[in-house]
Amino acid sequence: MFVVDAASLVSGSGERADEELRAAAEYLHDILLLLQRRSSSSKVPKNIPVLIAANKLDLFTALPAPLVKTVLESEITKIRSSRSMGLLDSGFGSSDPDEIGEEKELLGYGRGDRFEFAQLEEANVFVEVEGGNGLGGDGPDIGKWLHWIGRQL
Repeated sequence: MFVVDAASLVSGSGERADEELRAAAEYLHDILLLLQRRSSSSKVPKNIPVLIAANKLDLFTALPAPLVKTVLESEITKIRSSRSMGLLDSGFGSSDPDEIGEEKELLGYGRGDRFEFAQLEEANVFVEVEGGNGLGGDGPDIGKWLHWIGRQL
């Protein structure tokens, strides 16, 4: 379960918001890349479910869960692109047959220009985005998160 502040992910609404979006997306990218790598291990469960909990949806400025998904996928696309350029510059990704499998160092195995969470399903990592709020003026609204947890048990 990865909790993000849906009210601070509005890209282009200021330098601080852009930094928060970038930081959240980089951290999520690294977690998902780790899960993608671990999916080939026999000690890891067959399916690895991931919930991105879009928090603070009670606030007027918060993005709804589908937009949180889109914004994070877009930002991870940028991160994946910049990191893949670093791999290519370092010699990874060349046509050398000894380097087969280096593409697995890219999130989503580097398929396509645009990253989507659905690309991780090939590695048995299943990402869902659900909205809610942990506190809120009318109390917490975490029903969707609890439902997701219940489905995983």
